[in-house]
Amino acid sequence: MSLDPTTAERRALITGATAGIGAAFARRLAADGWRLVLVARDGARLAEMAGAVSATHGRAAETIAADLSTDDGCAIVERRLTDGSPVHLLVNNAGISLNKPFLRSTAEDEARLLRLNVHAVMRLTLAALRQMTERRNGAVINVSSVAGFGTTMPGSTYSASKAWVTNFSESVGLSARPFGVRVMALCPGYTRTEFHQRAGINMSKTPEWMWLRAEDVVDEALRDLGKGKMVSVPAWKYKVAVAGMRHAPRRLVQLVARDTRGRIGRDEH
Repeated sequence: MSLDPTTAERRALITGATAGIGAAFARRLAADGWRLVLVARDGARLAEMAGAVSATHGRAAETIAADLSTDDGCAIVERRLTDGSPVHLLVNNAGISLNKPFLRSTAEDEARLLRLNVHAVMRLTLAALRQMTERRNGAVINVSSVAGFGTTMPGSTYSASKAWVTNFSESVGLSARPFGVRVMALCPGYTRTEFHQRAGINMSKTPEWMWLRAEDVVDEALRDLGKGKMVSVPAWKYKVAVAGMRHAPRRLVQLVARDTRGRIGRDEH
């Protein structure tokens, strides 16, 4: 898929488009001349984002207010991918984490995490790839996380959901590649977004050097997509971290894991 911004009819659909990495994708792609379809749960913020893109780049953006943790929400976006004007790039960015350990969680909260982080990604990727492989053109970026490469959040199921996203993206990417279609997992580390705030996670003790800018994450993701990579890990420091998690003894990775939001003490059982 060409990333040349001179193609006027290229269209990107971005989920979780009102903040963070999703909003950074929207701004960057609009600046590059893409038409946008923006998806988020909050209709008011969605309209605000579309208005900002239109004011800055002189191009109206479509909006779809949908809760992708529900079957109805997924179905709305699936129909746009299959029945509307062609979408050449799908960015599955919407996702959540839970600020609680599994042993203190509920089946309802865990199911919602899986529906958004896993089920919605599967459904929208499938809907997009059916159209893209027929046209023999297109790409999907599934936003995953470096957390998916190891048990970096003891007791949390977030990293497990992101491990699925990365593995899924690589697997379906292999089957889509012969049709000229790319699928890539984007695996950033800590990024300055609303993600942790919305989950109620206190990140105040995280060192400043560990944080990434959403705009830099998007820039590197698009470069890696253009190179045909199936997994993109922005920033050298996180490339080193992923290499360690992939190749270090599992016990060592568990011992040095610092994110303790999912841990539960013996007196809390």
